[in-house]
Amino acid sequence: MKKVLVIVFIFLSGLTQAQLTSKEEVAPELVQKREEQKKEITKNYLALKNSLITSDSLAVVKNAEALRNSLKNFKFKKLSLEQMNAATTTRKAISDLAAEMASTKNINKQRKIFETLSVKYWEVASKFKAADAALYLQVCPMTGAVWTSDSKEIKNPYYPKNMLTCGEVKASL
Repeated sequence: MKKVLVIVFIFLSGLTQAQLTSKEEVAPELVQKREEQKKEITKNYLALKNSLITSDSLAVVKNAEALRNSLKNFKFKKLSLEQMNAATTTRKAISDLAAEMASTKNINKQRKIFETLSVKYWEVASKFKAADAALYLQVCPMTGAVWTSDSKEIKNPYYPKNMLTCGEVKASL
């Protein structure tokens, strides 16, 4: 009889904990915190892109590190196991590419790494996008290189001196 009571107690404790966790996940404070995390990730990506537009390799280093740090604590929600694995793998790839960008001060190498980072970023941009934000996938027609922007206005981070306004919007979120 004691064993049955212990098992029932453990079961009820687990159920209560699961219900508390479930309530915490939809608490307004947690929703707000998650939105702030999304805004921070997007802000850091856009700052990285803007550093490339101004050809400021030192700012690229700083903003790549900031992007990397903002990705660390972000947890994906409401995904299937397969989607979660893919999103987590992509987040790690973005973080690794940001670390690679931060490890060099050569602006041309930084731009080359940013090409791959931007493709990966767009793959999960819908998960990082804050509810009140709009994002645009833009492409350089000369190279096919893409980047994400928060404006429809084209500012090409790959060729800012010669082709700053060369590009087009390919998609939006």
